[in-house]
Amino acid sequence: MGARRLKSKTPFDTSSLEGPPEPLVFYIDECLGKGVGEALQQAGADVRLPEGFVARGTRDEEWLARIGRQKWIVLTKDKNIRLHRYEREALIRAGVKAFVLTSGNLTGAEMAQVFVRNLVKMQRLVRETDHAFIAKVTRADVVMLYERMG
Repeated sequence: MGARRLKSKTPFDTSSLEGPPEPLVFYIDECLGKGVGEALQQAGADVRLPEGFVARGTRDEEWLARIGRQKWIVLTKDKNIRLHRYEREALIRAGVKAFVLTSGNLTGAEMAQVFVRNLVKMQRLVRETDHAFIAKVTRADVVMLYERMG
């Protein structure tokens, strides 16, 4: 005769059935340059550059709407994006999650290093926040929400 199977008192964990999280795509604002995108790609991030997607000089309200439809994450150094009403409204309407590099006077290589060092923190914040937001990224490796929108 076989032994009786015991029933587990632990609830079945269904989280492992959900599969891996959806890959994140980072859109590099033209003000950052290609070097930031290339460094993030080398670090394993999925990156899109403006070339071929957004014409140079396109108004922020327009490209933010396009990025939102793609569900991409914006990386920029445009600190005023959170202060300009039309840009903020476009960001909210589009559901965009944006990271602003707040440290001024950095070379392209230094900006790239800051974003690469903080890639995991940015990915975590994107996955933990279900609404549009603007967050800051600093030279001192602080990644923090300015504000959550929506």
